[in-house]
Amino acid sequence: MNEAVLAQRGIVVATMPGSLPMGGLVDDTPIHALQPGLALQPRPELRPRRDDIELGGLLAFTIGDVVAPDEADAIAGAAGSLGYREAAPGIRTAPGMRMNKSVHWVADERLLGPIHARIAALLPQALDGPRLHGRLSHRLNMYRYDRGDVFNRHTDGDWPGYGLDASGRRMVEWPSPLRSMLTMLLYLNGPEDGVEGGHTQLFRPDGRIVDVVPRKGSALLFRHGFGPGSVLHVGARVTGDVAKIVARINVMYEPA
Repeated sequence: MNEAVLAQRGIVVATMPGSLPMGGLVDDTPIHALQPGLALQPRPELRPRRDDIELGGLLAFTIGDVVAPDEADAIAGAAGSLGYREAAPGIRTAPGMRMNKSVHWVADERLLGPIHARIAALLPQALDGPRLHGRLSHRLNMYRYDRGDVFNRHTDGDWPGYGLDASGRRMVEWPSPLRSMLTMLLYLNGPEDGVEGGHTQLFRPDGRIVDVVPRKGSALLFRHGFGPGSVLHVGARVTGDVAKIVARINVMYEPA
């Protein structure tokens, strides 16, 4: 699969103002796609499993074996080939909050479809009425944490879904009322690759912290949005020389 990454060609499918870590915007920050695009194959050896996190009534859980190590390497390699930058397109954060590097790209059903199929039975089938949509948003918000990088305490907003048009050359927004309700942080490397630090810290309502260690190929999922159930969290500082690579993928829900 790494050879397939080398054969990819990155194109710009949209631009948005991009926020900088210490404030300010960069106009026309690109969002990319890959041609011909990554495709995952069936991997019967994977056994995704869900482990719920006790978070004082808030919803958070991990799923192991979401992608195989070589698949994680391919996704990370694809993002790296597009080029990380300081500006994050379509993201608004306060100065000093998001202290990492970002690249956003839009995949297609050949990559996100198999991931959704592997984990769909482990996801909440409904949340406060809306039911689980049959697809994950195809927009991947990729983050690279170098030594000293951190994403300080915040909650994630909800998003519309995104995909590519029929030509594969333009990002399109999926129609409302389809909205995301869960963040999926897909860890593409971890301590087994030499990553030091970089835990995701989840805050309980009483202020106590639950540490989640990034494990390559696993995912952390938690409730997001602007309601009381949104999980406050931190992408803790990376303390070593190996960068942490993570993809935020939005889990979509639609009215029942």
